[in-house]
Amino acid sequence: MERKESNLPVKVKEKKSSRGGYRPNSGRPKGTTDRVTIAGLLAAIEKTNGQEYVDILAEDFARARETDRNLTAKYHNLLASKLMNSLQTVEVIESQDAVDAKAQAFQEALAKLVAKPDLAK
Repeated sequence: MERKESNLPVKVKEKKSSRGGYRPNSGRPKGTTDRVTIAGLLAAIEKTNGQEYVDILAEDFARARETDRNLTAKYHNLLASKLMNSLQTVEVIESQDAVDAKAQAFQEALAKLVAKPDLAK
């Protein structure tokens, strides 16, 4: 049997990469500025509204307390998370009586330990 050659154009599939790589016009354009910073965002809010962001947040929180319990809970979570992050140390102050009571309890426990015969023998 003879094979006939077809006059139809042969379509060759090109394998497309699924792993990224160079693509024309992709990526960050040259000359673009950095991402939005927190300081820049706060400055823009203060410039636009004419008052500090903390004051705006306090007013919104007060308004939410009057109207919406769910929104108030969200504000509580927001404020608590921000306040807890700013607390880096916790100072514990004990009175001299508490220190003396702990020292006495330690001495008594140590005396009991020394008075017991060694059970491992």
